[in-house]
Amino acid sequence: MMNSLCAKTMSTIIILTLMVLFSFINSLVNAAVTYDDKAIIINGNRRILISGSIHYPRSTPEMWPDLIQKAKDGGLDVVQTYVFWNVHEPSPGKYNFEGRYDLVKFIKLVQQAGIYLHLRIGPYICGEWNFGGFPVWLKYVPGIEFRTDNEPFKTAMQGFVEKIVNIMKSEKLFEPQGGPIIMSQIENEFGPVEWQIGSPGKAYSKWAAEMAVGLQTGVPWIMCKQESAPDQIIDTCNGFYCHDFHPNRPFKPKMWTEIWTGWYTQYGGPILRRPAEDLAFAVARFIQNNGSFFNYYMYHGGTNFGRTAAGLFVATSYDYDAPIDEFGLLNEPKWGHLRDLHRAIKLCEPALVSSYPSVTWLGKNQEAHVFRSYSEACAAFLSNYDPQHSVKVTFQNTEYNLPPWSISILPDCKTAVYNTARISSQSSQVMMTVLSNGLSWQSYVEETTFSSDSDMLSTDGLWEQINVTRDASDYLWYMTEVNISPDEGFLNKEQGPLLTVMSAGHALHVFINGQLSGTVYGGLENPKVTFSGNLELRAGINKLSLLSVAVGLPNVGTHYERWNAGVLGPVILKGLNEGTRDLTWQRWNYRVGLKGELLNLDTITGSYSVEWVEGSLLALKQPLTWYKTIFNAPDGSDPLALDMGSMGKGEVWINGESIGRHWPGYIAKGNCGDCSYAGKYNENKCQTNCGQPSQKWYHVPRSWLKPSGNILVVFEEWGGDPNGISLVQRTTGKVCADIYDGQPSFKNWHMALSRKYNKMQPKAHLSCPPGKQISKLEFASYGVPRGICGNYHEGICHAHKSYDAFQKNCIGHQSCAVTVADEVFGGDPCPGTNKKLSVQAVCS
Repeated sequence: MMNSLCAKTMSTIIILTLMVLFSFINSLVNAAVTYDDKAIIINGNRRILISGSIHYPRSTPEMWPDLIQKAKDGGLDVVQTYVFWNVHEPSPGKYNFEGRYDLVKFIKLVQQAGIYLHLRIGPYICGEWNFGGFPVWLKYVPGIEFRTDNEPFKTAMQGFVEKIVNIMKSEKLFEPQGGPIIMSQIENEFGPVEWQIGSPGKAYSKWAAEMAVGLQTGVPWIMCKQESAPDQIIDTCNGFYCHDFHPNRPFKPKMWTEIWTGWYTQYGGPILRRPAEDLAFAVARFIQNNGSFFNYYMYHGGTNFGRTAAGLFVATSYDYDAPIDEFGLLNEPKWGHLRDLHRAIKLCEPALVSSYPSVTWLGKNQEAHVFRSYSEACAAFLSNYDPQHSVKVTFQNTEYNLPPWSISILPDCKTAVYNTARISSQSSQVMMTVLSNGLSWQSYVEETTFSSDSDMLSTDGLWEQINVTRDASDYLWYMTEVNISPDEGFLNKEQGPLLTVMSAGHALHVFINGQLSGTVYGGLENPKVTFSGNLELRAGINKLSLLSVAVGLPNVGTHYERWNAGVLGPVILKGLNEGTRDLTWQRWNYRVGLKGELLNLDTITGSYSVEWVEGSLLALKQPLTWYKTIFNAPDGSDPLALDMGSMGKGEVWINGESIGRHWPGYIAKGNCGDCSYAGKYNENKCQTNCGQPSQKWYHVPRSWLKPSGNILVVFEEWGGDPNGISLVQRTTGKVCADIYDGQPSFKNWHMALSRKYNKMQPKAHLSCPPGKQISKLEFASYGVPRGICGNYHEGICHAHKSYDAFQKNCIGHQSCAVTVADEVFGGDPCPGTNKKLSVQAVCS
């Protein structure tokens, strides 16, 4: 009996064991995306994954295929995007996934290109996007507090996250379903907020993690900039550098979700550039320190169309100095230099994913990181952290030259195929060519005085702006009356009483009896504004109108849903017989938006609702004026823009589509000057454009144009001159190459794969955009040329046949290659000197 019982028990144990083992094996089969401490694992293979951010609403569907293909050609495995809650659910339960907001179409195009997608659902995104991606109606849900352990917020957030996940599942877009999505993100950069708000923040992040994982997507979830991320979530790094970052648990891979390729532009601020050499250095340093996933933020920044740019004064352009520029053109040499970096890293992948590096010092500021796999794969990274001096180091009995602030990559631990400070890809200069500046304009002057009517609100005291507008417009009129007695003493003086208006931001126009009395606007340090000026008042009833202007809603900060905009007071009038009169608590009328907005003057149909004037009657340099013109689409496929340099501030539309806010009247301040790639980068380094408009060019998507009869409408707040507006096209006008003697060329990639790199001679490659040819050679020098693309000059050493090979091989061709060797240029012009070739050609 006992033997029979034991046999049955053993049989049961074996069956249960087999069931558990089968369940485990089955889960591994279904879980096609997993991870360990080394890397993300896709279908059983560890991967070094290279990613770039492309945000679908910041470009047009017609641009998406080209942007995605350029990302793939640049060596990317993954495209990363946020999901933008406010555009997808503009009102509760009403969804929009059309046009620029067609998320499914975007993801399927990524899939068709043969690369993966990282979906950052959030749904808080920050992203310099209006209200951080939250819909404005969320602010007015009773009892709500953003991003904390708050039931109304968690209910709304979970509803949207489930909506997105269910759409992805229904379209079979997660990788275990055969789709491209290999990762998702919940929340975004919550760590600093959690630290400030304490236990409610910890409870909220725990809830968010459990909620996300419970949706069973079959792919990993991440939280970025959150050291306390729960165990089931991978915590990741964002920043200019992340080599010192370590995940919070030893079983998680080291991931970098945002490598900042530059910085965003703000009205009033300079344009920032991040040198390609430093960006490549940061990536190589991350990889040599056991990093396995990195994402460029941004890879294509695009445009904040409409009113999607966030406050504080974020510009319409979101170029970000990304490898693909705002208009969809390659930003060279950054794009090409990073492409070559990615190829070098991929050569190292077998060793990187299967071993930890051994680190040795080669000098005071020099290191060697060596990866060796069980299969004898070997890869080495030789680093020089000195920002000023080149050094020669000896590694495995071979001498290597390391420029300042650079890393050399040796995929076989022998041959340096790439150095982060040596750019071998071509550079280019883009040009803005005027297509038409003789546009025929009509004008319509916006109303500035109003009689009481049904579309006005009225109350005692001042209301907060967004509470009234619900962000349906940047503009809110505050109107009241000022009754002046005939015996007021100031009526006999040249100067009227002093009006002081306190506003929470961001800009304010003050009108008295329909005439502009003054304008003030906030700055980058403080968006709040104060108007102080003397008014020309008359005896009797005076109409005081304050036009408050919001320039985007906040997108970051603890409980930013509590932040205010608009005229909150006090509003004080000084210099009366009575002394001081407080207007704050008297009767105020409110009108949301401009009359031109209500009439849809930006559309062809709406523009017929008012009488426009032209010719000698055209209103010029007058505030609050609408301008309209009709134009035909130019030939060709080059990207288009508007030169708005003659205007002040407002908004621009093409055929009813908003290009965005324009503000060329806001001149950039900063610390512009020389920019060295070497040394630690931050947003205060390599500033450009000081003393110029923060943004002058405004992208016009070609897909928004008809062959003829396009309507261009401009609303101008300040009083610009539309006759200075011109339509321009953005083209690659000049291409350049800088090749150092002995520097490898990645155009011959198959040579690198076969480990024959050390037998190769470098080549200079020039390539014009499709449809253009190399028409002229402007500069060529083999020796020690000086300068940069667009401003070269010969050095003390110059080969007399530097031009010959390029004239023969390049003129009349779309692309060409010339070997960089002494004999090609007529011999060694300066023996014993490290030489360089610089060449510049015109594309037409």
